[in-house]
Amino acid sequence: MSSPALEIKDLHAGYGDAKILRGVTLSLPPRSLVALVGANGAGKTTLLRTISGLLKKSGGAIALGGETIDGLPPHRVVEAGFVQSPEGKQLFHGMSILENLMVGAHTERARARRKETLEEVFELFPILAERQHKPASALSGGQQQMVAVGRALMALPRVLALDEPSLGLAPIMVDRLFEAISKIRERDLAILVIEQNVFQVLEMADYGYVLENGKVSMQGSGQELLANDHLRETYLGL
Repeated sequence: MSSPALEIKDLHAGYGDAKILRGVTLSLPPRSLVALVGANGAGKTTLLRTISGLLKKSGGAIALGGETIDGLPPHRVVEAGFVQSPEGKQLFHGMSILENLMVGAHTERARARRKETLEEVFELFPILAERQHKPASALSGGQQQMVAVGRALMALPRVLALDEPSLGLAPIMVDRLFEAISKIRERDLAILVIEQNVFQVLEMADYGYVLENGKVSMQGSGQELLANDHLRETYLGL
């Protein structure tokens, strides 16, 4: 039996005396799409920061493909294969689309395949190929999000984490982005999506976790969670 692509056990983390994560346990099987939903302040971004090595854990364990990544600096976590597309895109606006994408291929493993990976990103997002020499600042919000996701893919992730990918996008761009995510899931990687668009992400998720007050309060298949009365009332207003 293969190891989970990402496995987190009893993870505790916070900022100073503020304890944010209180024993989070979750798992991403290989080639799965897993949703993590919850209200603002529930600890979702703190979880990503801890996995990425930007924030030190105070307890628990994190493993990528069966290998412990506890305590690794952020660049080593990326080299190991955990790559995130952060909330707010965080592009270099004075640089071209192509230059922004190439920033993602900075590890030795990614540099060796960057031409092939770039072609795959352009196939996924054709508008980026057409406008590759334009500055990132010239793009719409939806197109900038495509660059952010494409940049993460350039790093050849084993686990791709998308932090609020639909935030601030027009509905038509949200639909296009989720179509692209559906195509990405066909690749040999696992995807963790943190998303406030609860209905849409759970509809496509293999499995989902609900984070409340730094703890996993519910988990199950996407369809099981969508049928849960508490989730429907709290997050969908139904």
